[in-house]
Formats: sequence, C-alpha cells, structure tokens
Amino acid sequence: MSSRTLPLLFINLGGEMLYILDQRLRAQNIPADKAKKADWIEADRRRVMNDIITTMFNKKFLEELFKPQELYSKKALRTVFDRLAHASIMRLNQASMDKLYDLMTMAFKYQVLLCPRPKDILLVSFNHMDAIKDFVKDTPSILSQVDETYRQLIEIYTPLSSGEFQLIRQTLLIFFQDMHIRVSIFLKDKVQNSNGRFVLPTSGPVPHGTQIPGLIRIFSCTGEEVSRLQFSNGGNYTSALREGSLEMFGDRVIKLGTNMYSVSRPVETHMSGTSKNSSQHTKVNTAPNPLAKEELNLLARLMGGLEVKKPGNTESGFRVNLFATDEEEEEALISRPDELSYGVINIQATKDQQANAELAKIMGEFTEAEDQSPHASSKGDDLLAMMDGL
Repeated sequence: MSSRTLPLLFINLGGEMLYILDQRLRAQNIPADKAKKADWIEADRRRVMNDIITTMFNKKFLEELFKPQELYSKKALRTVFDRLAHASIMRLNQASMDKLYDLMTMAFKYQVLLCPRPKDILLVSFNHMDAIKDFVKDTPSILSQVDETYRQLIEIYTPLSSGEFQLIRQTLLIFFQDMHIRVSIFLKDKVQNSNGRFVLPTSGPVPHGTQIPGLIRIFSCTGEEVSRLQFSNGGNYTSALREGSLEMFGDRVIKLGTNMYSVSRPVETHMSGTSKNSSQHTKVNTAPNPLAKEELNLLARLMGGLEVKKPGNTESGFRVNLFATDEEEEEALISRPDELSYGVINIQATKDQQANAELAKIMGEFTEAEDQSPHASSKGDDLLAMMDGL
C-alpha cells in the first residue's frame, strides 16, 4: 500500500464531482419565482463551484492531505465528500448524494484501469486540475490556491519511480475492487458490462516507451541478435503517442480525466445485483450507528445544548436533483433503508457554563489524561475536523 495515494484519490474524485455538479447546475430548471432573473442560475452555479473549490483547495486542509498516510476507509472518504458537496448554498438529498458518489467513484475507477502506464495517473490528475482551474479562471484568489496545488503535485510526484506509481495504482485498484455500479454512459459506450465490470480494450496506442506486441527477438550469449519470430497479438494496436506534459501548463495528450459530461446526455446508475434490496446493502453504510447517535444525544443533553439540524431548509440554499425527474429521486429515497437517514447533531458545550462547571472540570481531566497517553484516533478524523472548521 502506498502512502502517497490519498491526495491523488481526493483530487481526482473531487474533479469528477465538480464535472457532475456543473452539468446538473446548468441543466437545473429555473424556479418560476426566479424566472425573471436571467442570470440567477448562472450566478448560483458560479457561487457553488467557487465555494466547493475554495474548500477543496484550502491551504491547511491540503497540508493535512499531502502528509504521507494510508488511505482512509470508504466510509470516512464518503463523509469527506458529503461535507464538501454541501460547502455551499446547494443542497442534495441522500438519494442524489448516493448517485453523485457512485458516478464519481466509477468514473475514476475506469480512468485508473485504462491508464496506459501507472505514471499516467498523474496526467489524469492534471486533466482534472486543468478543468478545475478553468472553473475559477475569473477568480484570482481561488486560482492561486489551485496553482499552489499544482506545484505540490509536481514537487512530490514527478520524482517518483515507475515502481512507486505502480504501487499507487495497485492501492487505488484495491480501494475500488468491490465497486461494480453500472453507469449509463459506460453501458452505452460498451465499455462496461451488465455486471458492472469494465471492458479493457485490445486496440489503440501502446504505452509510451513500449513497442507494438507481436515480435520476439532471440539473442546469443554475446548479445547479438540471432533470429526473430512473429506472433499474432490478438488486438489492433498502434504506435505509442508522445508523452504528456507533467508541467503546470502543457498538453496532457491522454483524454482520461477530462469532462465526459461536456456533451449533454442523461446519466443513470444501477447497482449490479439481483434485487434492489440486496443491492442497497452492498453499498457502504455511510450513516453513523443509531446507538452512537443516541449516545451523542445524551451527551448533548448533559452539556446543555442539544440542537438537531433538520435538512431541507429552502431559505439557506437551493436543492439540486441528480435524477431525471423528482419522481425518480423520491423513488430512490424511499427504497433507501431507514437506518441510513439521520440528522446532524450539533453539541454546544458552551451554554450555561456556570451550571456545567463540574462537568467542564471533568472534561478537563479527560483532556489532560488524553494528552499524556497515546491517542489512537480513527483515520480521517483530523481531516474531517479540519473541514468542520473551514
């Protein structure tokens, strides 16, 4: 497992998320009460994109992200993107968020599988970065954040060997190995089977630095070529393309990682399973344990400040639907298990400090004890806590 995989996973999944949201925001119908404002949807689209990219490329957040570390669990990473998607005025219900994450993960899995060389994962990342930079080209403050990330990627990843990139690719494939969600774009292009597995091509250009298969050279012990044998390679391969640029500006050559939603067409996702109920259970459970939720409620009451935020507040933002119709979204939401639905609990420990002086003293003792003993927090907690502070 490579300790340098997390930044590439986050940036590429984030890039795919921005592609999808941009496409859906452009396709979103303008509400009747706002139809008179011709620039309403465009202004809101830019605000959403800017807010998410600002959060995604926050300096402190990236400093934590780029530290050598193991990949987060699927659940922790999903939580990161839940919070990232809601870093603006836009709101997604749980069914749309599920679909968004499915599209993100399957798109990047496809790109990792089809990379001609392990090192080309970096070119895929730069394709995402180039598109993100284009989203904020009119906002210099955010543009500088993106440029700084370019510099970090170049500094950290360009010196790596082919073996290190192969380890990164292997780590990514292990992360994606149990995800087999069918996506309509891939199915229509015949690059994905009905069971959710991708079809690897046996044609096209070979990786840079390699030759078209089909020739065996036999050498003597002195290094002199003795004879040649030809064989059928079973495909229709062509010569390698030139190597893509790994600089901040340049031609990446490969198209993996570019925006496949630039041509408007509906995108559907389907779990590859025999029934809807069984397929739902194959998804990663991103909700907290109900018992843990009740424990948090009790703790909040003890601290004197329980507040449960109810989703769907239309005054604080607008809702985006990733399904073709509201009826499809409602059907997906109904079919979702009840245990996956939960509210956000805010614990405010600052209320009524005098009444809770004794509790504060006890809490202080816990803090001192934790400082003195090694603390084994779950992976992703630091990053999630940092996102809460942004």
